[in-house]
Amino acid sequence: MEELSAKLDDFTNVLTKALHKIGYDDLVAEQQTLSAQVSAADFWQSADNPAQTTQKLANLEKRLEPWHALVSGSEDIAELLATGDDTLASDLSAQLHDLEQRYEAVVDELKFSGPYDDHDAILMLSAGAGGTDAQDWTQMLQRMYLRYCEKGEFSATLVDESSGDEAGIKSATLSIKGNFAYGTLKAEHGVHRLVRLSPFNSDNLRQTSFAKVEVLPHIDTPDEVAVDEADLKIDVYRAGGHGGQSVNTTDSAVRITHMPTGLTVAIQNERSQLQNRETALSVLRSRLAALQVEQHAEKLSDLKGPNQSAEWGNQIRSYVLHPYKQVKDLRTRHETSDPDAVLDGELQPFIDAYLSQAALQEG
Repeated sequence: MEELSAKLDDFTNVLTKALHKIGYDDLVAEQQTLSAQVSAADFWQSADNPAQTTQKLANLEKRLEPWHALVSGSEDIAELLATGDDTLASDLSAQLHDLEQRYEAVVDELKFSGPYDDHDAILMLSAGAGGTDAQDWTQMLQRMYLRYCEKGEFSATLVDESSGDEAGIKSATLSIKGNFAYGTLKAEHGVHRLVRLSPFNSDNLRQTSFAKVEVLPHIDTPDEVAVDEADLKIDVYRAGGHGGQSVNTTDSAVRITHMPTGLTVAIQNERSQLQNRETALSVLRSRLAALQVEQHAEKLSDLKGPNQSAEWGNQIRSYVLHPYKQVKDLRTRHETSDPDAVLDGELQPFIDAYLSQAALQEG
């Protein structure tokens, strides 16, 4: 029993550190607060966004459930060990082994310790150097991320898209929902480089193209990132479709510029100017939140504008289709010789390599 007691102490110490890292006590308090709100008799009449609140509670309960089970399981074993009944040793040893396995199944959450890692994500794509090839490459990346979401536990919605001049897209914005969507997909933030034989060149020459991927935490409540209206320049204009055709006959498209940083967000997908304005503000808050984390700034007034451009020297990952086949992440050195699978959404090994490296650096 002494050996079993020592093993339980070791497990409890590991579990305690893990609970501290995920902010377990704060999450439990938040769960209790949300539960009380949802249980109130006038909740559906008085709440600002009752559906959003209930969804947040459901996500939190799902996240905490395995941790609750680990805590209660370890406490149950400790109580039974305290009885000193040797006949229970075999059963308690099996229960502890089961707890250890269940802990290993949820320990990946420890990789998500950033301030917004548990948020949904906004993924923004923009064509860089490379002309038509870069715009086609940007559309290939959009398909890659959509396929990745389809294969996993995330749902993706197209928020905005700007078509290319001849092919592909100039830019696109995706809203991605799911547990730790931002914490997972932040691994993709940066410049992506493609090398291939150009389908848009009559001589079929090798072409290098670049596209920028921005991954932002989705800030769904204005008070998370308070933006001063005086810092915003808001322009409205008529939305344009393919080939210069107008999407509608009203000035529904919205462009919002955050004057202190120069960040600009333009949304034209919705037919309502109000909807486009709200979407643009949400994306802007998300970009400011990401920039604040990146620059370790305590307040928005400390921020400087981003300066990374989508061109040679800034890439985080290279995709080579000719003269050989390879995808290589320049941060983790993880690579594969099957770019077709990666472009079809097989991104998880690259994401796992990034998250594991980041966790080691934090440790």
